[in-house]
Amino acid sequence: MNTLRKQILIGLAALSMGTTAVGAMAQTQPQPQEGRHGHAMTMEQRQAKMAEMWQKHVTKLHDSLKLTSAQEPAWNTFVNAIKPQPMAKPDRAAWAALTAPQRMEKMIAMSKERTTRMESHLAALNTFYNQLTPEQKKTFDQQTLRSTWEGEHGGYGEHGMKKG
Repeated sequence: MNTLRKQILIGLAALSMGTTAVGAMAQTQPQPQEGRHGHAMTMEQRQAKMAEMWQKHVTKLHDSLKLTSAQEPAWNTFVNAIKPQPMAKPDRAAWAALTAPQRMEKMIAMSKERTTRMESHLAALNTFYNQLTPEQKKTFDQQTLRSTWEGEHGGYGEHGMKKG
């Protein structure tokens, strides 16, 4: 009898928790706007956030390199050359009107433009890198490797978890 009473109490407790959860979910939720989740950022907001993060990264790198006044002009040229440009908002209607071969041609053209920008970045990087001392080069290599491969959270998809 005692076991039956415990099972009934457990069942009632589970039932009451379930009805509480349903009641909480039934409260009014803000409706998504413009087909996005309510918490999603617009393209402009994402670009502004990325620009802010980039500026923080550049400032941190600049501070850790301890550049001399003779190296500052090369730094400024380098930063101006690699500064990310805002993306243009894609015209979905124009893409939808293209045939598959036309879309592929457009993607190849965009890829070539990206390669050209990367080659320009490489030229600016080489010019700046050649101005650095061996110790500064070591710092630069370490800091840029971290941002490239590990991301801001400790990286490798582990969201800040320690490696090793």
